[in-house]
This record gives sequence, structure tokens and C-alpha cells, in this order.
Amino acid sequence: MAFQQGLSGLNASSRALDVIGNNVANSSTVGFKAADAHFADIYAASLAGGSALQIGIGTTLAAVTQQFTQGNISTTNNPLDLAINGNGFFCLSKNGVNYYTRNGQFHLDSTGKLVNDQNLQLRGYQALPDGTISSADATELQLTPDLLKLTPVATGSGLSGTGVEMSLNLDSRDDVTTWVAPAAATPAGTVVTIDPANYNFSRGVTIYDSLGNPHAQTFYFVKNATAGSWSMYGNVDGKMPAAGDTPNLTTGIPLTFNSNGTLATVNGVAVDPTTGAATPLAMTLSLAAADNLGGATSPLTPVPLNLTGTTQYGSAFSTDRLTQDGYSAGTLAGLSVTGEGIIQGNYTNGQTRNIAQVALAAFQNPNGLANVGGNKWVETAASGQPATGKPETGQLGAIQSNAVEDSNTDLTTELVKMITQQRNYQANAQTIKTQDSIMQTLINMR
Repeated sequence: MAFQQGLSGLNASSRALDVIGNNVANSSTVGFKAADAHFADIYAASLAGGSALQIGIGTTLAAVTQQFTQGNISTTNNPLDLAINGNGFFCLSKNGVNYYTRNGQFHLDSTGKLVNDQNLQLRGYQALPDGTISSADATELQLTPDLLKLTPVATGSGLSGTGVEMSLNLDSRDDVTTWVAPAAATPAGTVVTIDPANYNFSRGVTIYDSLGNPHAQTFYFVKNATAGSWSMYGNVDGKMPAAGDTPNLTTGIPLTFNSNGTLATVNGVAVDPTTGAATPLAMTLSLAAADNLGGATSPLTPVPLNLTGTTQYGSAFSTDRLTQDGYSAGTLAGLSVTGEGIIQGNYTNGQTRNIAQVALAAFQNPNGLANVGGNKWVETAASGQPATGKPETGQLGAIQSNAVEDSNTDLTTELVKMITQQRNYQANAQTIKTQDSIMQTLINMR
């Protein structure tokens, strides 16, 4: 009798419609992965030899598999909304249990933890004090109180230790100039006026003391009578330097250039002829207590001054590079995330600091993951253990900030499947109806 076959067909179509309905219901769920219902036929017995007389007794649900294809990316206004372009999963944890998801909607809770809407904590790699990302195992990420403020750093005392880097072009066509230094008896810290006629060019840069107070460091460049020879003088905040300060306003630092205009020596030290790199000068700069330093270190810790790339060409004076590594105190103004998943803090003093890096996980068999709801999966023996790493490595994929991955449900496809399963349900109902009619005929026989 075909009742069993028809009933199994009704059950199969019903289960397929359940799967389709779930896909349609989650068509707007971030990170959702659509599923397919797989069916298999049933036989009453399995014979060792084949037989042309075997008749199946229906169908059964063999598996419901999810399609881990890439969903479309939509932009948002939240920098902690993250989308994965690749095969990885975000790593979450709570109470020691690890979960995996493609839903990258994260935010900070009241304690600075990076969590999702279900209060599961995002896992990754915390940054070390120098900004490098830890190579230790992934851990739960948290914005600790020390990251809310950025302490000031004196120029030359930063982690990079680069101090002031300056690359200029001194116009070789300029006239020879005679430098007139302030009177030797001028007390240190006295404001002095430098006549522009005493130098060819000047360039200033803001430097910082140990408390983050800004100071105006000015350099004056004077062309000497000897071909390819210049002298550099300097002072801070427009005041007379203390005795022994380098640079100062009385003893110039000599610069010489090769005949092709490249830098040859700085203060008598030859520049590397292969790389053109100049050995940094150790600037010793005194700061006047009357400048309301509030206890800042004075003189400044020797500040490196690197003039690599400085030239003397027959073209206008120009500044090609002018940087310094100090900064004032700052407070956290916002967060941003790079394609490598590095979470960076943006501070009010214009500085950026690495805070952490998001961890991603990949599985040998994603369909072996167990779906526990809430757009989360947990590993199983079938999925294999997660291969956890940093974004943009292997098959994990890259991170896109201010974006989320849409559901990969294709509504058009799902609606067509729905129509097909509706017809299948009707057809199986018809087999039951037909079998009932045959049985009725048998019962009515005399």
C-alpha cells in the first residue's frame, strides 16, 4: 500500500517548507546562512544482490546543511560593525564556552568589553604597550582604563625614538649670508629677535616636553662662502639658548654637500654614501622655568635630529619631510578597525594607538558545526577543531569596518522552492487519496 510512501512524502515536503520558511524569516538577519534540506529514499530491506523488484517505501530527511557562501556587504555608521570577506568566523566566548559567528555587530559594554547583542565577548589579541600585537593565544578583548587616556611623550622619548626628522632642499642659488649671533652676554631664556637678513632660510617644528607642553623649535640655515657649505643654528620658543645647548645661536652646526647636491657631512660626520642616511644629531635643548612648565624635565632628554634626504639643489627652498615623535596628553575620541582587524584608538591629540586585533577561526568542515541559535555555532567532532589566526592570513579573510554581512538568503530562489514543495505536498496527498479510493473499491466488492 502507498500510504507509507505518501505519508513520508508529506512529512518531507513539510520539513522542506520549514527550512524554506526559516530561510525567508531570516532574510534580513545579519550573518545568517541559508540552509537546504537533503532527503534520501527508504527501502524495507537491503539485499545483498540487486533486484529489479525492489520498491521503495518513501523518503526521509537525511540532513539540513547550511550554505556558507559570502553574503552581500552593507555599510553602517558603527565602526565596531565588522564584516568578514572570506571564510572565517568571529570568535566569541562566555563562561568559558566558545562560540563562532558571522554576525559582526559589536559594541562596548559598561566595563569596556567588546561584546555582541547577546553579551558574548569578542576574542582576539591584545596589543602590547609599544603598539605591537601580542602573539599569545586569543583572549577576550577589553578596553582597559589605561587606554582611555594617552599620556604625553617628550619628543625623542617615544617608543620609536626618532625625535625630529627633517628633509629640506637648500637653494644653492642663494647668496652667501653672514650670521650675526646675539650678544654673548645675553642671559639664557631671554627672548631674542633674529634679523631675517642674518640667515637664508628658517624652518620651525613643534616639540613637546615630558608633560606634553608644546615648544617652538626653530632652525636657521646660513649659506657660507665655501662652496657646498652651510651652517645651522637654532633656539626654542624664540629665546636665547643655555650654554652647551645644541643647536644654539652662537656656534653653528656645519653641513656640507657633494657636488651633485646630496648631503655629505653633518657636524663633521660623513653621510652614508650608499643609503644617504645621516647620523642623527643629539639635540640638547634647555627650557626656561618661567615658561610655566609645571615641573617638566629641562633640559629635554637629548632629542635626535635626522637630516637624511636634505639636499642643496638649484631650486627653491622646500620642506620634503618634517616630523617629530612627541605629543601632548589625549583622551580617547573614537575607535577604528583596519582590514587586518586591528582595533585602533583615535585620541584628541591626533595620535592613534593599536588596542587589539580581532581573531578569526576557520573549520575544515563548517557544515559539521552545531547551530545553537542566535547566529552562533559551536564546534563538534564533525567540524574539527578551529584554526584560529589573524585576519588576512590563510583562508580566514579580511575585515571591513563600518559594515555588516547580509543574510545570504536569495528570496527569489526560496519562493520558487516554496512553490515546488507545495506542489510536492499536493502530489503526495493525491497518492494517499488514490490509495484510499482503491481500498474503498476493495471493501465494497461483493
